This record gives sequence, C-alpha cells and structure tokens, in this order.
Amino acid sequence: MTLPVAYNSLADEWHDGCTIYPIYSALVREFMVDLQDCPSLAGGDDCPPKEIVEEARQWLLTADERIQVHQLRQFLQTTTLSNQNALRALLVHHLHKPAHTDADRDKVDFLLVQYFAQSVNVPLTETVDLQYVATVLEPVLGKSQLNIPDWLTPLGSLLHDASQCPDLNSLLSSHILEKCRQIKTSAGNNFFEPVAMLVFTRFSFIMRRIFFRVMHEDLNAILDGLRTLEQRGVTKINGRRAQLGTAEPLNRLRMICQSWKVMFFAEYSSGQPVNMLVELRAIVDEALASSAGVPENARAATAGAGSAGSDSAQ
Repeated sequence: MTLPVAYNSLADEWHDGCTIYPIYSALVREFMVDLQDCPSLAGGDDCPPKEIVEEARQWLLTADERIQVHQLRQFLQTTTLSNQNALRALLVHHLHKPAHTDADRDKVDFLLVQYFAQSVNVPLTETVDLQYVATVLEPVLGKSQLNIPDWLTPLGSLLHDASQCPDLNSLLSSHILEKCRQIKTSAGNNFFEPVAMLVFTRFSFIMRRIFFRVMHEDLNAILDGLRTLEQRGVTKINGRRAQLGTAEPLNRLRMICQSWKVMFFAEYSSGQPVNMLVELRAIVDEALASSAGVPENARAATAGAGSAGSDSAQ
C-alpha cells in the first residue's frame, strides 16, 4: 500500500487544519516561535473557499518548518491538547505531504508511537505483535501488508538485546537507540512505507516499556540503598558524579528520585536526567559497599578520606 499524496477533499483538509491549529498556536506561544497567527484557522468556520484553505495550508507548512522536533515532542507529552483525534490529524497532515524532510520523519516517528500508546492499554506482560499494531494504526495508515523487508529485520535482534538489559546503564551502553536511529536515517523515503512505520512503532513502544522497567528498578534500588545507608547511620553522600553536591543529604536524594519517577514517564532518552540517574545508582551502590562493616563512629572518617577521590558515604 502507498499513502495518498493529497486529502480526499478540501473539507477533510480544513477539518484537520482546524484540529491542529490550537496545538500549533499554543506551541508557537510557548517556545516563542517567530510566526503570526492564522485568523482563518483560528475562526474554525465551516469549510471556506479554496483560497482560504490554501492560505491555511501554507501557514501549517510554515509552522512545520519552524517547529523543531524536540519542541513538538516536549509539548505533546505535557499538554492537555494532545488527544487521539489531535494526534491522528497531525499524523495525517504530515503523511500527506508531497515530500518529506528528515524532521518530518522524526515527527511522524514520534507521533505514531504516541498515538499508539494513547490508543491501547497493554499490560507489561502481554506481547505486542505487528498485527495488533497494524489494527490500532489502521485509522491513520489504512490496511497494510505485513511483509517485512530484510532491512528491517535487525530491529528484532535489537529488541531482544534490550530485553536482556538489567538496568539503565547497560541499556544506554548498548547504544540500541542509536542503532535503531541509524536504520531509520539510512532508510530514506522507505521509512514512509506503511509496513516500515508499523515496525518502527512497535519497536519504539516496546523500547518505552523496557526503559520504564529498568528505570523503575534503578529508582527502587536507589531508594532501597538510601534506606539501608540511613540504617547504618549515614546521612550524606558525595553526589558530584551525578552533578549534585559533594555532601548531599539522603532525604534530598529521596525527593529527587520521587520527582524523577514522574518526569521519566514523559519520554525515554539518553539525556542529562537519565545519565544523572545512572550515576546516582552507581554512587549509592559504592556508598553501600564502602559503609558495609564499618563501625558507625568510623564512618565519618571513612567518608572524609574518600571524598577527595571517588564518591563515598558520609
């Protein structure tokens, strides 16, 4: 199946444009994008003459050029304007462009998995097969043939490797997300073949679940470690490697972990907060090892000696 290059009618295009406009308008304001409002779309009237639809089309295309991928991703993961209907309209708008840029590919890639995730409620233990993904995405991609080309088969091995990772450090060190991105970028226009978009959506959705699993395990290990350190009389640890203070109170570290539990539900990535979490897990593990078997009255001296070098308990 090949996606059509145009809407079936001006009315359909106008309807989707009016659905997208509140999102783009709010996004333009939040990120101070240099773009004036579009009065015709703001009015949301019934389908106007062709000239007005063309004006709205050009405004949306200009917005696409000026709105960065990371801005769209961040906004849609936090706004109440993001719903299934809005995501469908955004997807159809991007998919029906006559030509696609790399930014279009990245936006479609994100929008597909976001649409899929909002449309399903799959238990973590349940398998997500390609046929199920195709059924959920049919309102956007139509009926698709599931003949997977050879260039997509490495994604199966990458998912298997990711599922074996016990923690965030091993997941990030495997560079699985980077390897997947290389496959996407090398695909060119083949990315926009429906079966390819289905395979990438399934991959990204399962990777999200793997990320959340290991992230929670790391956070729980940190919280358990902080509790054990408190029982041993430790009150502070050196958090320098995690870009924190050299004498961070354990209570503050516990609050940081609780805030990360909320924040990391927005998106998985290898950005700064995730790297901080990986380092904090290592710091707490080292503090547990250094404080084990050390008498309480000697822990301060041990911490003082270690703080000049590696991170340690105090």
